[in-house]
Amino acid sequence: MLRLVGDDTPTKSRELHSHHFDSTIWNDFAFRDDDIVIGTYAKSGTTWVQQIIAQMLFGGDPDLAVAEMSPWLDLRVPPKEEKLRAVEAQTHRRFVKTHLPVDALVFSPKARYVYIGRDARDVVWSLYNHHSNANATWYGALNDTPGRVGPPIEPPPDDILVYWRNWMDGDGFPFWSFWENARTWWAIRDLPNVHFIHFADLKRDMPAEMRGIAAFLEIPIDESRWSSIVEYCSFAWMKKNATKSVPLGGAFWDAGADVFIHKGVNGRWADMLSAEDSAEYEKRAVEELGPECAAWVADGWRGQEASR
Repeated sequence: MLRLVGDDTPTKSRELHSHHFDSTIWNDFAFRDDDIVIGTYAKSGTTWVQQIIAQMLFGGDPDLAVAEMSPWLDLRVPPKEEKLRAVEAQTHRRFVKTHLPVDALVFSPKARYVYIGRDARDVVWSLYNHHSNANATWYGALNDTPGRVGPPIEPPPDDILVYWRNWMDGDGFPFWSFWENARTWWAIRDLPNVHFIHFADLKRDMPAEMRGIAAFLEIPIDESRWSSIVEYCSFAWMKKNATKSVPLGGAFWDAGADVFIHKGVNGRWADMLSAEDSAEYEKRAVEELGPECAAWVADGWRGQEASR
């Protein structure tokens, strides 16, 4: 359970370990006053927001190696000692990502946190693409390197509907809980150093959402470079130049980096999940998250405004 202290700052109450996670890295991370932490459940638009922040910080540079600049800090490979040395050596404004729930994260008032949401049905369809295209290098890194806690991750079933059922019944299996991730971040949404954005809102009006992120992070915008900054953050540009923004240039997927940046669309589940499946998911979302958070997860801020 998420614990808050004094000024409602969350405190870390547990560690998470798995084939992916080593949350203990945050215990040794030395925060700087201008650090940026990008928080999400996986496949919610993390890479997209990393690209947006990088391009705004550096004024529109098509050659930025964003994946190298912005590591997934709590991924347990490479070893945390190596990763900490790398981020400590960075001299630019740091922007790292996490997929942890807040109660497994060291939360600092020095940092600014950008959290990205997405409907879990879209998340799972994107996860399936990610998982089903992973190669032996990916499985070796997650399963066979020292430090793994718990069972290995196995190849997914051939049927995405079976994958969906396993994910629903197994609370995020074979990854981690979507509900606790969204629930713990939602609990701190009103803190002054937390900013919520949504994948669907980025799709609706990316330039406006980008300006909102820039204002929150106090990134000055060079208006003479704005059109280039926006171009380099477009889905089409990122897919065409995927090796710059995908970890290890896409080495974990035989089809290359562009399979990681897949379709970037929502609703691919609509013609595959039955009405009963979707109703079950929507009921579960309200039970797990509460009606307000469930509505935001479903369609973001702009989607709710449009439906009023």
